[in-house]
Amino acid sequence: MATLRTPLDALAFDQPGHGRAPDWDGAGDYHDLVSAQAAAHLVAIAPARPALVIGHSFGATVALRLALEQGPRVGALVLFEPVLFAAARGDPRHDAHLRDERPFRDAMARGDHAGAVAAFVARWGEGTPFAAMPGPVRARIAAQMPLIVATAPALTEDCAGLLAPGRLETCAAPVLMLHGTRSPPVIAAIIAGLAARLPHAQVVQVPEAGHMAPMTHAGAVAALIDAWLGGVAPGL
Repeated sequence: MATLRTPLDALAFDQPGHGRAPDWDGAGDYHDLVSAQAAAHLVAIAPARPALVIGHSFGATVALRLALEQGPRVGALVLFEPVLFAAARGDPRHDAHLRDERPFRDAMARGDHAGAVAAFVARWGEGTPFAAMPGPVRARIAAQMPLIVATAPALTEDCAGLLAPGRLETCAAPVLMLHGTRSPPVIAAIIAGLAARLPHAQVVQVPEAGHMAPMTHAGAVAALIDAWLGGVAPGL
């Protein structure tokens, strides 16, 4: 946010089990819970005009769901590497992703949360190995690993039905989809699958960046968002 030139009144909220939010109690579907939380904020802060919704990773799948369910309240949508793996099903890169994720799944199956984190951040982190993180950080992230498993029904099986026939095609908002050139290959497959169906989508790569580019390459990401907003949604 600090690097965006576009003047915005922004709200960022902590998902259950993240930041200063309470731990998730395990009740219900996690994607449903976060989407309902996001929708409540959207209704509260954007009663008069459509909002710009920006999401990263899991948050990008929530942002996409908002655009489909809240319609006119979402005026423009920025998705950085939405991890809706179901959108890549049938692509060889999806099969490779399943193989690459096996160390994480195996570690979780045997209750080795530290091993699961090490495998997870090696693919999806910002470059710091798990062993090099401070002890309290390692403990916190290890405790969050069940949340990754809890996202599987939405991300791998599309339990929210975002990919249902004809549904993505109803998205009226312009969509900017960003991804790093060094991200896991499945991301490009996901974005290609979504872009083929979203009516007003533009895809842009962030050079030399990975999945955590909003942190590691914040200026480059912000510049791309600024340029896009100036062309498609100057009134937001």
